[in-house]
Amino acid sequence: MKAKTHVFDVDHTVIKRSSMGHFLREALAEGIVRPWQIRRLPLEWAKYKLGRLDLDFIEKAVEFIAGIEKTDLERVAETCFERRIRRDIYPGAARLIGEARERGERVVFATSSFHVAIRPLERFLGVEGSLACELEFLDGRTSGRLVGRSLLGPKKRDAVRDWLERDGISPGDVCFYSDSHIDIPLLEFCGTAVAVNPDRVLKEKARKHGWKAIYF
Repeated sequence: MKAKTHVFDVDHTVIKRSSMGHFLREALAEGIVRPWQIRRLPLEWAKYKLGRLDLDFIEKAVEFIAGIEKTDLERVAETCFERRIRRDIYPGAARLIGEARERGERVVFATSSFHVAIRPLERFLGVEGSLACELEFLDGRTSGRLVGRSLLGPKKRDAVRDWLERDGISPGDVCFYSDSHIDIPLLEFCGTAVAVNPDRVLKEKARKHGWKAIYF
């Protein structure tokens, strides 16, 4: 059955590099975030590459960015998109998204990035919305907590599953696109799985399962 809903991972799938990497570099440049607040990220990136990522590290990391004004984050997100993310979009991904929208099919993102960081990308590509990490705000400032869970590994699958149930969509009608082995739980859950620029582990998994692999 042809997919009626398309769910895209963002980093290395729709854009060439990390959306949060772009966002944090812009926030650092503008003095919104300080280096000590993100000191754990290099270690967590190394653990991810070694296959030992702490799936709760985002919940722990946001504790260090409490007190930032929401308006500052939104402004940084807009600047970041224009300076960094817009030129990083894969034309092939933009074409796939555009073609799905022209057919009247739903398109959403599912990403572990902060939602505030990728909203400009949503608008630019005409994506319906995102399942993403939602920062909690109290009195217009970050509280140091997320609303709900982060979306790493099985937690991304669970978030998509819950969204599909709320909207009455069968997993069999969903096509999910991702570059990373960490998204294998969601790739296995959806009716159609597409490996986009797959890492080594995902490339082998796609070969064994007969999943389509595409390269931008």
